[in-house]
This record gives sequence, C-alpha cells and structure tokens, in this order.
Amino acid sequence: MRIATYNVNSITARLPRLLAWLESSGTDVLCVQETKCSAEQFPHDELRELGYESAVNATGRWNGVALLSKVGLEDVVTGLPGGPDYEGVQEPRAISATCGGVRVWSVYVPNGREVEHDHYGYKLGWFRALAAAVAEDAAGPRPFAVLGDFNVAPTDEDVYDPAVFAGATHVTPAERAALEELRAAGLSDVFPRALKYDRPYTFWDYRMLAFPKNRGMRIDLVYGNEPFTKAVTDAFVDREERKGKGASDHAPVVVDLDLDR
Repeated sequence: MRIATYNVNSITARLPRLLAWLESSGTDVLCVQETKCSAEQFPHDELRELGYESAVNATGRWNGVALLSKVGLEDVVTGLPGGPDYEGVQEPRAISATCGGVRVWSVYVPNGREVEHDHYGYKLGWFRALAAAVAEDAAGPRPFAVLGDFNVAPTDEDVYDPAVFAGATHVTPAERAALEELRAAGLSDVFPRALKYDRPYTFWDYRMLAFPKNRGMRIDLVYGNEPFTKAVTDAFVDREERKGKGASDHAPVVVDLDLDR
C-alpha cells in the first residue's frame, strides 16, 4: 500500500496537477491539507473517475482537509474530538478513516502566526487535543498513522538555517514539546529520504527563490504507531512535484507499506 500526505494549497487551483500526480504516483491513500474550498466545491466526481473515494472536512476559503482512498474509506470521523475552537468555531483541520485496514488521520495543524498571537496558544491547545484523541489508536494493534502539515519543524536540522527562524513559530520549544507529547502517545516519526540534497524538506516559500535555493523546512510529517512503522518499506519526499508552474509550496511525502511483514 502506498500512503501519502500533501498540502495542496488549494485543491481547485491544483486539481489538474493533483490528478496527474495521483495517476503517475500509484498512491492508494492520500491525506490532503489546505483544500481551500467548501465541501460542496470538493472535486469528488473527478477523483471518483480515477477510482478514489473521498471524504472531506471543509467549510470555505481557508483550511480544509480530506482523505482519498482506492482501498476503502470506512468509519470516517470529521473534525478533532475535543478540539478547541478559534473565534467561536472548530476549524476544519482533521479527518480520519480506515483505509485498507490502516487507520489514518489527515491533519492541518494551526500555523500559530506569531508567538504572542492568540493563534499560537490555539495551536498548542490543538496539539494537546490531538494527542488525547489519538492515544487509543496509537497504542492499539492496528496500523495507525497521523499524516499532514504539522506546521512544526521537529529539530533545527529540519530548517535550512535555524538563525533565520529564531523567535518565530514552527521552531519554538513549546511546539516541539507538543510533538514530543504526540510521540509519547505511541507514535514515531517516519523519516523520509530526500530525492535531492541532504535533507528531506517538504515546504519552500514561494518568495525569494526559496525552492531553487533549497531554503526549505520539513513540516509535513508522518507519525505512525509500531504496527505501522514495522510495515514501512520506503518513505520519501517527492520533490519533483514542487517544480514548475502552478505547484503547491509543499511537496508530497510518500510512504510505502508491506502490511504482510
């Protein structure tokens, strides 16, 4: 089974590229983030033509997550159980389902904006709710993983220059402690290999030639429990999909599983 996670930065804007990538990559299950559409606008029909069932948690212009599967889509849970609200609503940042015997979550963790901003506290609260929500599955016997845009670089080696990010979100001790709390629930970081250069960055800003200069961050992560990680045969960042006109500012992270291992 091939499972991937991809922040598409607008599924409407990226749809032709996404459909082509799905056809060429052989992906069985895709966790999507930042759909930037309503549930009614989501391209279920186009994806169905490629053989994908889809489930979406999206309410409009911002945020939004989805799951696409060729191997079944069962027991869908929309939203983060016990998750905090922001400005009076729970934003569409999580969706989970069972696909081919693997329980997966697609998550789009709040950005945090600035350390002094209310959104930063919301981000930390969201992480706490996520750790609580996944604890039972993480400790269970079924392969289980949380995949998505975590908006945190786990270590200084996961950013091109730590000095550039000093004092900013995505690298603070509190955010990294939140990742450690998530791992403590029984999850491990499935570390992908880079297809170019020495670090598997997954995000490059559109500005200042960040991509050609490889000024990136590793913030799109795959956290799996022991039955999941034991089944992993390969993991990589498909950097090629970040190239060219109309690309997202993220690249897909792809994980291959042999569930009979």
